[in-house]
Amino acid sequence: MSRSAPENPATSAEERPGFFGRLRARLNRGQSWLTYDLADLFKGREIDAAILEELETRLLTADVGVAATERILEELRRRVARRELTDQAALIAALRDAITAILAPCARPLLIDVLQHPFVILVVGVNGSGKTTTIGKLAQRSAGQGLSVLLAAGDTFRAAAIEQLKVWAERTGAAFAAQQAGADPGAVMFDAMATARSRGTDVLLADTAGRLHSQSHLMEELKKVRRVIQRAEPSAPHEVLLVLDANQGQNALAQARQFSAAVGVTGLAITKLDGTAKGGIVVAIAEELKIPIRFIGIGEGAEDFGEFDAAAFAAALIGEGA
Repeated sequence: MSRSAPENPATSAEERPGFFGRLRARLNRGQSWLTYDLADLFKGREIDAAILEELETRLLTADVGVAATERILEELRRRVARRELTDQAALIAALRDAITAILAPCARPLLIDVLQHPFVILVVGVNGSGKTTTIGKLAQRSAGQGLSVLLAAGDTFRAAAIEQLKVWAERTGAAFAAQQAGADPGAVMFDAMATARSRGTDVLLADTAGRLHSQSHLMEELKKVRRVIQRAEPSAPHEVLLVLDANQGQNALAQARQFSAAVGVTGLAITKLDGTAKGGIVVAIAEELKIPIRFIGIGEGAEDFGEFDAAAFAAALIGEGA
């Protein structure tokens, strides 16, 4: 029976309030909160159609998406009809609960099977999404859990990408596998798999070249990289982690669709939530694609990268939490 890696003390429950406090401080600041200045809408009256229409507009503006917004509003209207929402506090609590209900099925942490040597995580995404930095932070987390790590530089198109990954390997104490710029990415992965196996490495983190989801020839190459990994180990990759930049809004949803169709995405890391006023895209992705959201990033530091928590994210999105 497989077993998962032990919890990293550096990301234990004691530090979770700090991470989600920073999430609340950085996500949808001030007037971007879904419930910002909501009291002005009430002015002593009962919750009515106008208030719900205003919430609908705010949800759509925050990139929650049409499908998720309709689901949320349907629940709120049902509760208003039952006269369960009689004041602002009740409405906000119901909004938070409705968002949490959409997110909760996707809040599934990445469990590394330490009986796999190596446990292969193929990391994919478009240029500028924060892919390489995410790999570095995952290497750091894995090392903190006592796991041995190898980073494979599958982005052979940019010499800078290879160098950046090498820096992360040195910083985290991970082993490093690379070839010269311009080499066949499939060959890099094949050699990295052989190296990881011979060393009994716990986790192989495989970088890939950033590519637009609309570039069909590059997506075909990504499929080839996956096939090479599977030839070396039929059960691999054990995780296909798609890194999405939250600032991309609805385009991030399109990316998730295309990468899922091409290589079977099994988990998401959503980055740069500190730089967006449209954190609702996380809700849109959860509603449509149901892909597990493994991690979120709210900054550049290692402490700004953590496991996704549905209730905490919903609270931050509407401006609650400490």
